[in-house]
Amino acid sequence: MKKVYSLALIAGLVMGATSCKAETTEPAELADLIMTNAVIYGHQSADTLAVYDGNIVYIGNEDGVNGYRNAQTQVIDLEHAFVMPGFIDNHNHVFEAASSAGGNCELNMDASLAEQVPYLKACRKQANDNEWLMGYGFSIDAVLHEQNDSTPLEVIDRIYPDHPVVIMEQTSHSMWVNSQALRRAGITKESIEPQGGKILKDEETGELNGILLDNAGDLVMEMAWNSLENQFDASYIGLMSGLEEAAAHGITTIGDGRLYWKRGWYEVWRAAEKNDELTARVSLRPWIYPTDSMAAQLKYLKSIHSSDKSGLLLVDQVKMYSDGIFINGTAKLLKPYIDTYIADEPLGINYIAPQQMPSWLDKLNQIGFGAHIHAIGDGAIRESLNAVEYVRNKGASRPYTLTHVELVNPQDVPRFAKLDITADFQVGSDYVAHHDHSWAEPFLGEKRSRLLMNLKTIFDTGANVSLSSDWNVHNINPLVGIANSITMGATGLPDIDTAIDAYTINAAASLGISEVTGSIEVGKSADFAIIDSDITQLAVEEIVYAEVIMTLLQGKVVFDAEEH
Repeated sequence: MKKVYSLALIAGLVMGATSCKAETTEPAELADLIMTNAVIYGHQSADTLAVYDGNIVYIGNEDGVNGYRNAQTQVIDLEHAFVMPGFIDNHNHVFEAASSAGGNCELNMDASLAEQVPYLKACRKQANDNEWLMGYGFSIDAVLHEQNDSTPLEVIDRIYPDHPVVIMEQTSHSMWVNSQALRRAGITKESIEPQGGKILKDEETGELNGILLDNAGDLVMEMAWNSLENQFDASYIGLMSGLEEAAAHGITTIGDGRLYWKRGWYEVWRAAEKNDELTARVSLRPWIYPTDSMAAQLKYLKSIHSSDKSGLLLVDQVKMYSDGIFINGTAKLLKPYIDTYIADEPLGINYIAPQQMPSWLDKLNQIGFGAHIHAIGDGAIRESLNAVEYVRNKGASRPYTLTHVELVNPQDVPRFAKLDITADFQVGSDYVAHHDHSWAEPFLGEKRSRLLMNLKTIFDTGANVSLSSDWNVHNINPLVGIANSITMGATGLPDIDTAIDAYTINAAASLGISEVTGSIEVGKSADFAIIDSDITQLAVEEIVYAEVIMTLLQGKVVFDAEEH
């Protein structure tokens, strides 16, 4: 395809033919922007769009747009590029994924415990006296392998005897810490485990082994994060990098993966809004802290609530974890694990206890909040469905979403549609696309592993299904998720249009903003991903190679490939 370029401003007011009434409104305003010579998703007979004050005012043929032009109207000839609704990434850790604030010590995901030693030593140059060292990038199965001669704690203590160190596993559901970190956090082998967390010990000696699962590790990481100097500036720079990456992939709306508001993240977002540097609409989802009181959290949440859909920051959903993940043994199951790191919790754990979740959702609903709930195991999914059913029966009509939704008991499949709950999936990895869940068999067995990640069973009930990236756990590129959801075949989505809906209008419904964005319609926000190829006409394997050449949010260009 030829390069996309902006034409010179059109001189003179051009009056012309009337617009196609089936697809447009009569000219009420002159356009700020007109895009012509386009292939427009959902409008086969149209080739031109007009935008005024951030909203779409015309969809039709080029000869019908003349009445919208004046001397100030910018016209862009798209040269047959494909215009589709801006992608809505319903679950994206944009704040964390591109930031160095949470640590610049990077380990090797594939390395054994012994092989991590050179990486740990290389990170010593990042360590300052008496300050926390934070990092990321290890796999729990490698550092806890039964053939290891030492525990993870012994290994890290030999390299860091004096500095407190906390290193996040790639999924964020476990932390590798040293003895100095444990001392600062007040954790001993006699410590009571926090709600939603596990403190691992050596099976033979009963001594701490340096691995903290889920909320036990979250609490230590928060302590380390809040010790940072220049925390705000580092966080702001990271946010800008994350937003830039999202815009480059055609993402115009983000459902925040979690807002750790006790780390000052809300203030960073507000500063970006004030500075007019947001390049995406964002639904911030404040984190529900499992060990903090409900009353104190509700008071804070009420103070930051915002449901103004005309702005770029929404704060009307929370992020709540029901459980953890399978590989740690912390995802909540209906029947016990076959193998687990936490033998005293054979069904896994809950961040928010199932008897507390209905009350949480009820109180949140009363102050204007819906919820985006992390639920992976079939036990957590059933408990979360029960909680939403409770508030639905009390009249709650807000959007509720379960995200990840990896193992669903067949009895619970119809409940998503019945309760009007979105099922949000992340399919941006090859093993998901090819339905290869052999990794789960040691934990779940063959029968349950075959049930994992079945989008089609829920989609077929008529439930709202969305796709998201969970960046940086999976690839941020929406085209990868779209292609993979089709490649999945019998467990995926049926066709390209359904997959596009899952990354656009369905995600908008999950966020409660489908009247604002998510499709190309007159009156909606001019949020567009402009792609060099019509992905609806490509072979599935070719979709991932299509390139985003321009991204527009509210009619403004926030990414232009020619400038990068």
